[in-house]
Amino acid sequence: MPDLPDLPCPIAPFVPHRQGMCLLERLVALDDGFLAAEACPGPDDPFATPRGIPGWVGLEWLAQAVAAWAGVEAARRGEAPAVGFLVGSRRYACPAGHFALECRVRVEVALDFRADNGLAEFHGRVLDPAGEPLAEGRLQVFEPHRRGSRPAPDEAP
Repeated sequence: MPDLPDLPCPIAPFVPHRQGMCLLERLVALDDGFLAAEACPGPDDPFATPRGIPGWVGLEWLAQAVAAWAGVEAARRGEAPAVGFLVGSRRYACPAGHFALECRVRVEVALDFRADNGLAEFHGRVLDPAGEPLAEGRLQVFEPHRRGSRPAPDEAP
């Protein structure tokens, strides 16, 4: 199993996002079913508005944290991060409607379950520097490369 860098570390090597779309900056905590990352969006953020970062971007932060968690798993196997899909979310709430610019946020995700067919669910939250929740919700994701080894119905012999 390859050694992983000491934490905190840049998150970009663990996500498949490129060309300015990696919105999280660094990985700060990790275990088998949990990952925490940080971001400090500024006025150059692709989603910045005069009011700040729209609240719905928090859902993308959560999804990228899940991608990083899967990317760390891939790195442990000696593989590159693979593409996964956000297939749904439940009870996502961001009461303030926006996140402040130049204010560091902590993004936490924890695995609720993962099935053999590649589906998984995580719960996550975005926290302010004092640890107060700014947004939270559940994400359902699909990792096609994790599907079981059984052939799909149209591939059956």
